[in-house]
Amino acid sequence: MELSAPDLFTGTQVNYYFICKTKLWLFSHRITMEQSSDLVGMGRFIHDTSYAREKKDVIIDDRIGIDFIKKGDTITVYEVKKSRKLEKAHKYQLYYYLYYLTEIKGVKATEGVLDYPMSRERVTLTLTDAVKQEIAGILENIRALVSRDEPPEAEKKSYCRSCAYFEFCWV
Repeated sequence: MELSAPDLFTGTQVNYYFICKTKLWLFSHRITMEQSSDLVGMGRFIHDTSYAREKKDVIIDDRIGIDFIKKGDTITVYEVKKSRKLEKAHKYQLYYYLYYLTEIKGVKATEGVLDYPMSRERVTLTLTDAVKQEIAGILENIRALVSRDEPPEAEKKSYCRSCAYFEFCWV
């Protein structure tokens, strides 16, 4: 599936697709509130202090921000996260990076690692044909959602109180 520039998104947008559709819409329309979030600050600290020897923050096409890459027989993409609490969103963000590198950039990168340094856990992911199809469908859903004139109605979730957008949705 050939994607045009408007159909390509950031990893954060793919992540937010699984966390909250309202947050995805707001973020996609440049309504950002994360800069004041303590949790985002903690995540940034963990990112900055983990893997000091790695060349971090690999930016591709001003839209993909990979935490770091290790090259060996194959390219492995690493994504560092604070906790496994929102692991499904983390997985699909990493799958999207693998998809982007493989399908858009033509780089053979089919393996990724979700790294949780605080709990010393790692999850290895492999980009399969089935996952590629899933990602293509997710991107189509994101495109449809962010092209709406208004955000979707907020849904109450267990983690809303700690979200940077809480006041926008619930106050």
